[in-house]
Amino acid sequence: MHEPIPVSRPVAGGTAKLMPDVDRERAWLLTVDGAPQSYVDLDDPGHLEFEYTRRLAHTLDLARPAGPLDVLHLGGGGLTLPRYLAAARPGSRQRVVDNDRALLDLVTEYLPLPPGSGITLRAEDALAELERAAPASADAVVADVFGGSRIPAHLTTLSCVRAAARLLRPHGVYAANVADGAPFDFLRSQVATFTAVFREVCLIAEPAVLRGRRFGNAVLLGSAEELPVTALGRRVAADAFPARVEYGAALRRFTAGAGPVLNGEAVPSPEPPGGAFSIG
Repeated sequence: MHEPIPVSRPVAGGTAKLMPDVDRERAWLLTVDGAPQSYVDLDDPGHLEFEYTRRLAHTLDLARPAGPLDVLHLGGGGLTLPRYLAAARPGSRQRVVDNDRALLDLVTEYLPLPPGSGITLRAEDALAELERAAPASADAVVADVFGGSRIPAHLTTLSCVRAAARLLRPHGVYAANVADGAPFDFLRSQVATFTAVFREVCLIAEPAVLRGRRFGNAVLLGSAEELPVTALGRRVAADAFPARVEYGAALRRFTAGAGPVLNGEAVPSPEPPGGAFSIG
């Protein structure tokens, strides 16, 4: 058993640090170059410290069918969400893809997965995995890929979203964690890209973020079938940091004038302003 002391190690994305939470006996914060990546409580996988992670968990809670799910996670971090789903829906089959082998090794060494979790790990580029995976093989695809604090450009395109849609079963959902701030050029382009692929799209974010008062995370959902927007709205409104669900006419107004991102036009998500997410 490792002592609960901070751990620092070079990884592909910079310098990764695991810092124990003094208030929770076996809980850890993972950062890369000072940007928070994950919070993991080894004794309580249902404890989700980051609000955007809670919103992704709500999405999986409400995903169909009932019982175990087949999920592809793009981006590993501390494997917080896969651990949550393994506990919430035992028997789920989860594949986690992250191109940073050193980060995966650090996490599995110090924050080992429970036996029989059904979680498999692969060091691979997220888009390459989308392109090689079998069609209609997933109930959900979750994209939470950041190079440091920015989403890589090649994971923001129309072709990438189409590749994710190809993997989904008819009821399946593609959920992406996106970060942006006013005037939301990046976020609006991502909503437009999802809308070009999926019949149903919704956006989950805190009101302060949507009003442009601060930079922050938003969760973008796309599906071929109706999304559970009412149930999602109730859940995110009851969180410690309440959010709201934008869809339909309101989302169309938000996205007005934006178009889908083509390969030659793709750029990474914007750099967060100083201090937006960093840990001192």
